[in-house]
Amino acid sequence: MTPALVDVTDLVVDFPVGGADAHVRAVDGVSFTLGAGRAQGIVGESGSGKSTVAAALLGLHRGTGARLSGTVTVAGTDVAAATPAALRRLRGGTAAMVFQDPLSSLDPYHAIGDQIAEVHRIHSGASRRAARARAVDVLERVGIADAARRSRARPHEFSGGMRQRALIAMALACEPRLLIADEPTTALDVTVQAQILDLLHGLREERGLALLLVTHDVGVAAESVDELLVMRDGRAVERGPVAEVLAAPAEPYTRALLAAVPRLDAPRAATRSGPDIVFPERTSPERTSPDPAVRDGAAGPQPPVVEAVALRRGFGRGRRRVEAVAGVSLAVRAGETLGVVGESGSGKSTLGRMLVGLVRPDAGEVRHAGVPVTGIAGGVQMVFQDPVSSLNPRRSVGDSIADPLRAAGERDTAAVRARVGELLLRVGLEPEHYDRYPHEFSGGQRQRVGIARALAPNPRLIVCDEAVSALDVTTQAQITALLAELQRELGIALVFIAHDLAVVRQVSDRVAVMRAGEIVEQGPVDEVYDRPAHPYTRRLLAAVPALDPGLAAARRTSRGEALAAL
Repeated sequence: MTPALVDVTDLVVDFPVGGADAHVRAVDGVSFTLGAGRAQGIVGESGSGKSTVAAALLGLHRGTGARLSGTVTVAGTDVAAATPAALRRLRGGTAAMVFQDPLSSLDPYHAIGDQIAEVHRIHSGASRRAARARAVDVLERVGIADAARRSRARPHEFSGGMRQRALIAMALACEPRLLIADEPTTALDVTVQAQILDLLHGLREERGLALLLVTHDVGVAAESVDELLVMRDGRAVERGPVAEVLAAPAEPYTRALLAAVPRLDAPRAATRSGPDIVFPERTSPERTSPDPAVRDGAAGPQPPVVEAVALRRGFGRGRRRVEAVAGVSLAVRAGETLGVVGESGSGKSTLGRMLVGLVRPDAGEVRHAGVPVTGIAGGVQMVFQDPVSSLNPRRSVGDSIADPLRAAGERDTAAVRARVGELLLRVGLEPEHYDRYPHEFSGGQRQRVGIARALAPNPRLIVCDEAVSALDVTTQAQITALLAELQRELGIALVFIAHDLAVVRQVSDRVAVMRAGEIVEQGPVDEVYDRPAHPYTRRLLAAVPALDPGLAAARRTSRGEALAAL
């Protein structure tokens, strides 16, 4: 019997916290095996221990103060007992890792090709010329067009999808037998995500690579793996063939995890319900469209909260000028959610920033309550994608939430603190959290802080720009449910910008589909999703991951045939 390429037995990982000998258990007795050419998925919520397990395969916890027990063997190498030289041979030569954020994994000062060539030279001893040729070769293999020229580009000159392809190329430079991919598609739009997943599948088929895929997106796992391991609080709660686990999960936690996954084929009210016993923070409000009688009032129809009229905005000069938004018109009324979807670079975020006044249009106008405005108008707020970078790490979250109140002229310290306490309670946190700092909160909690800050000045409009894209599915469900509840209570107009079409269907009344700066289709969300009129909308919907592995395989084959026909 051929030994497994990866053998993990009773892995325990404890991280040091606080004082002298205090530790927290991140992984608790996890075991699994992975054979050559096979794919293992590890799924679970943030903090479940997924990435900690992946890092243990390469001995990345050495020198961190972490305590490990159990055994981890990769290609016959006992990772815990390996010498530094053996670990260097393992990392990159036998096994390679692709991380979530390619920008932080690539050196911004050096060309992509030079970075890949350097990895190849270190592990193979090849000449500079041979290493450069190898870099171009692997860039071509991962689908980078005109690879010889693009290899001289720096990371900022690549799109998000191209940077992720470059990271995969770097991982392939030394012909590893195992590829470890840690959330490789989290920040990518659905079409680029499908391309990356198809690429990983093709590499497995062509080279016999084993794949360990760490993801919080169950749909991504369904598209990509043979076996599935479900983790919670450091433990493996369920494992088995991916089709069996997804079709008939045995554990309540797995069933709850699947129930939290937004689906294209589920009615919006249904996607908002779920097993609260497992995820106690989650609420399940039913979404209803704004009541025209309430919206319009006794005096007749009210103007939209925000209206875009033929908005245009370009960046760059001369031949390099790009029209980010090219003649967009739309309107959003009180109590209504407009979803805006499209690929990266379609103009979604630029449009959102123009609606709140952060970007000035080159032409057209933005109207609030029927009145043309320039600059940042009162009554509008924005919730950004990354709560870490939008919160000052040196200030307490309470002070950050209080900023809009102080900007509006409130000087009574007690009144400010009381208002912030109310806002923290409203978003599911505690008033006592006022004096804590961003690093003391989870990703979902930090996003709740961002929502509380947006609510502080009692806005009429909130624009959410990819506000849930980096969150796991259960936290994502909690945040979207919170937004729906707040909207119902306060009558706020929401513009929900996202690349996740399933989430947009869950939260929106209407949807606008953007491509190359233009709206190619818009209308009631169910109508657009069930009967898409534009080919681009149909292509976006076809790229959304399916929870059925059989359907996922059929879609992958269809995409491959379409690509071959070009």
